[in-house]
Amino acid sequence: MLPYHFLPNVYLSYPLSYFSYFTIEGGAGKFLGGSVAPDPTLSAAANDGMSNMAKSKRQLQVSTWNIAAINNNPFEYWITYDENPDYEKIMTSIEDFLESPGDKDVSVSEVFTEEMFSELEKRMDGVGWDNVRSYWDSDFKNRKIVSGFMKDPLLGSKRLASMPDRITNTINVVGADEPVCRPTVINMYDGDLSNLQLWWKAWENFMFDTPLTIQVKDSTVTDPPYKMLQPIKKSKYPDITEEEEKVSLPLQTMCGAIFDAILVHMMNTVSTPEVWQALKKTMVENLNKQKVPHTLDILQNVYKTSDIVALQEVSASFIEQARKRSLGQDYWIVSPGEMDAVRDQNSVIFLKKDTFPAGPSAEITALVENSFEEGVDVPVAKGDILAITATDRDGIPMVVASFHGDTNGLATKPVLGALVKAMSSDSALITHKLVFGLDANTYEKAKPGKQQDVLEWGEHYVSYDLTSCWGDVPNPSNYTTFNSRTYLQTQLNKACKKSDKRANGDVNPKDFILFGKKDFKVVQTWKDNTGEKKYIEDMAFPTLSFPSDHGISTTILDPIAP
Repeated sequence: MLPYHFLPNVYLSYPLSYFSYFTIEGGAGKFLGGSVAPDPTLSAAANDGMSNMAKSKRQLQVSTWNIAAINNNPFEYWITYDENPDYEKIMTSIEDFLESPGDKDVSVSEVFTEEMFSELEKRMDGVGWDNVRSYWDSDFKNRKIVSGFMKDPLLGSKRLASMPDRITNTINVVGADEPVCRPTVINMYDGDLSNLQLWWKAWENFMFDTPLTIQVKDSTVTDPPYKMLQPIKKSKYPDITEEEEKVSLPLQTMCGAIFDAILVHMMNTVSTPEVWQALKKTMVENLNKQKVPHTLDILQNVYKTSDIVALQEVSASFIEQARKRSLGQDYWIVSPGEMDAVRDQNSVIFLKKDTFPAGPSAEITALVENSFEEGVDVPVAKGDILAITATDRDGIPMVVASFHGDTNGLATKPVLGALVKAMSSDSALITHKLVFGLDANTYEKAKPGKQQDVLEWGEHYVSYDLTSCWGDVPNPSNYTTFNSRTYLQTQLNKACKKSDKRANGDVNPKDFILFGKKDFKVVQTWKDNTGEKKYIEDMAFPTLSFPSDHGISTTILDPIAP
């Protein structure tokens, strides 16, 4: 079986040999000098192409962007929203409510009332679940809403509130353009949450009376949301007791209801319904519903001069919408042969048709993945890597790659090593010029052994005779992310105070464009967190106009004639 995935309607115009897999020792010499002899015809063509590009003074513009950010909860991350002072006022008040509640730390039963629990009990008894009234009477109804519930670390480690939220927060329904949302503050739900009575009626109806058709593997299932909940296993979450494990379905349903009730109570305490619900509506529209159009607008209107655009964390819907726009006329939009259908997060490459008139020629992602060091577990998921071949208009053969690193960046070095090994092991690919855009997930102050340090990452790519848009030695304080969680989400242990957004947030140098040091030199590089080719330092993002939590990194390259 050939190790290449041939892309639709395109073909390779040069011969490719089968790959031989072996360990490559050394760095730059092995990469550029090669561990196999380069194909002399392709090598000559590559040199001629680089010479022609240099003579014509043509430059190559490359952009990389992890486009993901807020998905369901518009309040999850601190955003910069200077246009509306109510935002910061409300978010700061929520922080104060949870950090210093004082006499606002009332009993759970004053918010999620005895009457509400009794109605919930009837519902749960009616579907055949074990009764959890003993947990309510002896424990939960007497807890304080902040100190005893929201800030209880065991409740978090047992996942009793976060698990039902994860499953029912936002449900994608077959045949619907928009998802269905649980009645809660922390998603795109647009119903009236101005008081607890309205919330409870809607919540109860949603969980038990609303049949939803969802895709499950290769078939569809129609069930109300309570049937979608999963038992919480002690084997995975050891803090849950054996008794709690046995009743985990009704127990997490009760805790989920209490959690949502506290959120509604809290929002209507620190603000008025007309203020916070109007604010949420605006945020949902811009951060959630218009996220894809805003992202496409920036690519189409601001970065249409880029010859190559590497994107990460891209949904199937985004790809479809991009192809329907003028972007689809200007660019070859290349997605992985094996898309990630579960997380719906894929690396994608845009190739400008004027620059690559024949389009992409082959996908070599599987070849890269098969080049990982044997016996080493590399934390990559389906869709994280996309590597293709293409020939530009001057006849220069290229390998273009896009990659989304794991949260701690531990896959970044192995993926680059595998990419280099795949190219170095083949007489055709060894003649190709590499352009690699990636979210490396590197850190300014990495936890040793747990996160990828950015300076060590720089040493690694230089060892392959590569350099980056940020040079051989990346500046650790050249940040391309600035995001931090608020207090309006299920994991309060990850929440950042307003005053600590900078110190405790994810503010790191994460995004890179790599290329051969002997192939190209940087003319200009910039980063962008505004959609206007400028970057505002010390600004938390996304914003209502910039839809991602990663900045765009762009470099203009001059060819180096051989």
